Amino acid sequence: MTTIDLASTSSSAIDVDAVVIGVLSTGSGAALAPGAEDVDRAYDGRLLEILSAMGAGGKAGEVTKLPTLGKLTAPIVVAAGLGESADAESVRRAAGAAVRSLAGSGRVGLALPAASADEIGAVATGALLGNYSFLKYRTGEDHKAPVREFTIVSEATDGAEALDRAKILTEAVVLVRDLVNTPPSDLGPEDFAGVASQVASDAGLDIEVLDEKALVEGGYGGIIGVGQGSVNPPRLVRLSYRHPEADRTVALVGKGITFDSGGLSLKPADSMDWMKSDMGGAAAVLGALSAVARLAPKVNVVGYLAMAENMPSGTAQRPSDVLTIYGGKTVEVLNTDAEGRLVLADALVRAGEDDPDLIVDVATLTGAQLVALGARTAGVMANDDDVREKVVAAAERAGEPSWGMPLPGELRKGLDSAVADIANISGERWGGMLVAGVFLREFVPDGARWAHIDIAGPSFHKGEPYGYTPKGGTGAATRTLVQIAEDVAAGTL
Repeated sequence: MTTIDLASTSSSAIDVDAVVIGVLSTGSGAALAPGAEDVDRAYDGRLLEILSAMGAGGKAGEVTKLPTLGKLTAPIVVAAGLGESADAESVRRAAGAAVRSLAGSGRVGLALPAASADEIGAVATGALLGNYSFLKYRTGEDHKAPVREFTIVSEATDGAEALDRAKILTEAVVLVRDLVNTPPSDLGPEDFAGVASQVASDAGLDIEVLDEKALVEGGYGGIIGVGQGSVNPPRLVRLSYRHPEADRTVALVGKGITFDSGGLSLKPADSMDWMKSDMGGAAAVLGALSAVARLAPKVNVVGYLAMAENMPSGTAQRPSDVLTIYGGKTVEVLNTDAEGRLVLADALVRAGEDDPDLIVDVATLTGAQLVALGARTAGVMANDDDVREKVVAAAERAGEPSWGMPLPGELRKGLDSAVADIANISGERWGGMLVAGVFLREFVPDGARWAHIDIAGPSFHKGEPYGYTPKGGTGAATRTLVQIAEDVAAGTL
């Protein structure tokens, strides 16, 4: 188990295996970031000169290792590039990159900018997330263990609360990453619901789990329709956190497709190998609820995890089938690979019964999100411009890139069905991310404020690690959802 604490000791004398400092990239060249002063003095003020000679320029993501040759107690100094600014996200990413390079070390000192509570939180979050490894299925010795102990060097006297918050948030993100990385053979809907039950028990959350029989009896046609082709039956999980002094409620709704083959509208093989991540939205909601329960903001939070496995079989739903969504609206299924919106439709209608002040759904919903915004930036849509912009702002403060997108009214016509109230896809090729949002808006209760976050790209990183982001599950949207809950508690959202 990894530990992290604060110390006001000199970074040149701290008893660790490596000390991490920051380097800025300025218009006139590299510069040492705040926190590196003690280390620089140990090098007689020549640390920057030495690093520059080694090619260190402070570029974001850059990591340079320097032997101390007895000048420090630690044997190694690690200089992490911050880029042009030592803002919170730059610090988080620099800490993560440095820590990834130190896998296998026992103890690491972090002498990055940490003069305030916010900076301490940034350093801790980046280090803990950068230290992540998914080792459950490893049997050999071809990997290095995560760092065991971190010490943040800081003279700030108000950092304990920020450190605790960082621990809570990163534990929630790690939970989500682990769930997304778990093979679908070990995480069907029933398994996922079991994890949610354990998390609820540990966090003191109320929980209700609807199995396939209860879903049929309750009229949850979207979840049943998507899950009927699999031997692993679907589930709908409702989690609830209540604060005794709260007078506002936020509902979080997550897409939980534990594996998405596309159903009878089968995906090509090279689009299927990472579809274990198609439950990333529901995982983010679960992670956020676990953090909210520990942070205890003055707001009520309800979470819905809509879980199903989308598989082709003799019992699978067919293109042209008509489903009756919870609440009575009918949907013609023209493409079984547009399944996430079907399970979300049920959950959105059900969430409306909690009379929330805000509904936010999060989903790995469309490939069009990657086309429009790339693999790192989530798309945010809403039925209220102010809500959309405030959700984008919350994501930015949480350190998760997002971009506000419109929901053009003219796109609704493309979802007209000849036989049902609405079709699940449009006949038009363009604007697929927005069309999915327009579809979901049809199931948002009248008068409810609602936002939709598409994390199809950000939820799963297929390339090499960067900053504090590993290969595989990222935990995308977890921190954003927690920030949204806190903003609702504060009355700013």
